[in-house]
Amino acid sequence: MGQDPLHARDAERIDTRLKASRVLTFAQCAAAYINAHRASWKNVKHGDQWTNTLAAYASPIIGDIPVAAVDTDLVVKVLMPIWEAKTETATRLRGRIESVLDWATVSKFRTGDNPARWRGHLENLLANPNKIAPVKNHPALPWQKIGTFVRDLEHRNGIAARAVRFAILTACRSGEIRGAAWDEIDLQAKIWAVQAERMKAGKEHRVPLSDAALAILDASPRDGGLLFPGRKGTQLSDMSLTAVLRRMGRGDITVHGFRSTFRDWCSEAVGNAFPREVCEHALAHSLPDKVEAAYRRGDLLTKRIELMRAWAEYCTGCKDQSVRLLGPVDGF
Repeated sequence: MGQDPLHARDAERIDTRLKASRVLTFAQCAAAYINAHRASWKNVKHGDQWTNTLAAYASPIIGDIPVAAVDTDLVVKVLMPIWEAKTETATRLRGRIESVLDWATVSKFRTGDNPARWRGHLENLLANPNKIAPVKNHPALPWQKIGTFVRDLEHRNGIAARAVRFAILTACRSGEIRGAAWDEIDLQAKIWAVQAERMKAGKEHRVPLSDAALAILDASPRDGGLLFPGRKGTQLSDMSLTAVLRRMGRGDITVHGFRSTFRDWCSEAVGNAFPREVCEHALAHSLPDKVEAAYRRGDLLTKRIELMRAWAEYCTGCKDQSVRLLGPVDGF
């Protein structure tokens, strides 16, 4: 028996519709990827950065192209104009394009290797980004000069100046300081628990508070809001803290650089008094060795309390020769 021509025509139409429904553009896939992952990103700003970067650089070239048709030539066409002029942006863009294309492959909107992958592929076509624009460390104050700097800072009035001192004594990031709230502080335990969503690693970070750090809080209004509020109770801007340094004639250093000052002090001044793991935990750094990290699942709080006490004493000059007298920490 022959096939019913009406049935065959209907089947063909259905097949055409099904194929059409599976043809998505790169822009549509990018939007779907962002929507799928937005809930796992720690803040709204991160999602906006994805959307804005792809819209500004990728969409004008490949946004309306079927995602299955995006190949190496098109990816290079997107990246090449900004690869040297805006290297950091370009490397992030490449990674985001790679993620979107991976999503499209898993979702069966495209097949084959990912044309945006770096290793063994684009690294042969584009210059090494680390050699174009080497990563620059934040300008830091030498650890030998931190005591003089802190004593000068103690004579500066204002909330922003207190925030900078608190940043130095806790070795925390500017954003963590500016967003610090009273409900994160346990004065009795002398602990500041920075919420996971405000941490770069996405994990709660317990910060031991030295007597010097607590003294700063004693001078701050306890209204239940931010530790260091700006105008109308809003967060201070990062520039507010930078302005303190500039007024002190130290435009050559940054607030973030004090973390490097602390780390250099740990390595060069303290010596073997505190193992590397303790110092890295104090900075909320993830341990690079997964095996090592597995053995140290705790946050080494007891040892970090001693470390931050020693650091505060060194910064404020409260105790002469404090570093020399400490010796190795028990238990390590």
